[in-house]
Amino acid sequence: MTFVLLFTLLCLAVPVYVYFGYPALLWLLTRGLPDITHRRGEHKPSVALVISCYNEEGVIREKLQNALELDYPEELLKIIVVSDGSDDGTDEAVKEFKDKRIQLIRQEGRLGKTMGINLAMEHIEADITVFSDANAMYATDAISKLVRNFADLDVGYAVGAALYTDGNQGASARNENLYWRYELAIKAMESRLHSVVGGDGAIYAIRTKLWEPLQQQDINDFVNPLQIIAKGYRGVFDADARCFEETAGDFDREVARKERIVNRSIRGLMRVGQVMNPAKSGVFAFEVISHKLLRWLIPLFLLVGVAGSVILAFAGFGLFQLITAGTFVILALTLAGHLSANRNQLPAWVATPYYFVMVNGYAVKGISKAVQGRTQVTWNSARNTEKGNSGVSDQ
Repeated sequence: MTFVLLFTLLCLAVPVYVYFGYPALLWLLTRGLPDITHRRGEHKPSVALVISCYNEEGVIREKLQNALELDYPEELLKIIVVSDGSDDGTDEAVKEFKDKRIQLIRQEGRLGKTMGINLAMEHIEADITVFSDANAMYATDAISKLVRNFADLDVGYAVGAALYTDGNQGASARNENLYWRYELAIKAMESRLHSVVGGDGAIYAIRTKLWEPLQQQDINDFVNPLQIIAKGYRGVFDADARCFEETAGDFDREVARKERIVNRSIRGLMRVGQVMNPAKSGVFAFEVISHKLLRWLIPLFLLVGVAGSVILAFAGFGLFQLITAGTFVILALTLAGHLSANRNQLPAWVATPYYFVMVNGYAVKGISKAVQGRTQVTWNSARNTEKGNSGVSDQ
């Protein structure tokens, strides 16, 4: 019984560490450090803005107009739209723009976002490449803010802040927005300590020379930054480089997106596993293990921890009787949320446990598929298809 007790405590401690302990440690480790721990400058390098899309006829015109209105010098900015076999008029919409800065690259065969980016990178000669999605609308100074970070020669990639415009519209959006604000705070502290873990498909930039082709199963905005870390560079977060987008707006679409992210990311991390070796990547190994690996494995720790709690509850341990009772309450609320006719209007006390349980449940599915060697490389967008359908936009 002692072994069951200790193992159960360990399994329950991991989620507490990941969600609360890790941010607290970051806060302690970055106390006394300046807000910016790298050099910034006003030099304007040449930039290629790569916009990935699949069937985005509904938003691509707005995105391109947004890109043309950026305050970056016209002669230094190239806008490349990568269409992954779109068949809804996306390509024709791009061709309506006669600006010489805009280039359309069409990928036949619906091969996925990563292969589209591989194709685009073959045509890029700019110093800096910025990656974006069709639904991510940039603040006019977003690229200027991103590229200033490359004045520091140790910086290999820079990540901006993707902010939600519909964060208060519906239970799903509120939960996703709250989670994302928590993530942005972690990104800022990670950047100060060493490097932000991963990029953001909506807004992140790299030194073009550091690019190396990805495998089709790779999730580009995670594996690509890891490769850059493995080369000895840093990755920084710039909260002033902002873009704006909408949440999935629906619990089912959001949790399905999480499944895909975990499915592809855990495989990608194993492929660049050297970044988890402190001897090679220093404190970044602590960051990536705490922020990503352990978080993806939380559902497994919870399953074992709950099973152990039930055993210990029947053995008469009061603490674990409370934990078991709390677990059943959470599961009951989750079931209530699942059976609700309108999940997007759930009260917070139902929506939050429902969101937590569903996200972690689908993460288990993603891990299971990854273990089986099954990786989804194309899909339909998490967003409402009436607003566009990128099929490539995951974070």
